[in-house]
Amino acid sequence: MQSVANGNLDAMTILFDRYHEWIYNFFFKMKPDVAFCEDLTQNVFYKALRYRSSYGGGKFASWIFTIARNLFHDQIEKEKHRSNIPVEHLAVVDDNGREDLSDEVRRLHVVLNNLKEADKELIVMSRFQGMKYQQIAEVIDSNETAVKTRVHRILKKMKTMYFENQIS
Repeated sequence: MQSVANGNLDAMTILFDRYHEWIYNFFFKMKPDVAFCEDLTQNVFYKALRYRSSYGGGKFASWIFTIARNLFHDQIEKEKHRSNIPVEHLAVVDDNGREDLSDEVRRLHVVLNNLKEADKELIVMSRFQGMKYQQIAEVIDSNETAVKTRVHRILKKMKTMYFENQIS
């Protein structure tokens, strides 16, 4: 990224090839809408190019994921004002966009969708994206111990919600 920041825009192709699926998958776990996720993924790299001079070194993955996370939250806020579809009515789809109709998967996704947005985001980053706690801490401007504690508490809450049938 330092090369891109210094004016070598062709180097962004390498970064795109390396990170676009990872970012797309984060968006898809947060909101399973192919068109939405594709658009947002493109916007992440557009913003990275546009604000390349703000890259101050450090881990590129954390920097670009912070951009992705901020774009996601901005877009969700815009959509909240347009429509309010209950999470129970959202389709449960797998990573390839196919609907998964098994009860366990559906219940798990309903539990996930019933979490607060910040809690859902932590679970998606740690469990679905495979991000290390330290990297999550950098993205959300926290520390590793706090992230571990929050994820543990959220997982415990999810387990309770799943087995106590608090969802239908």
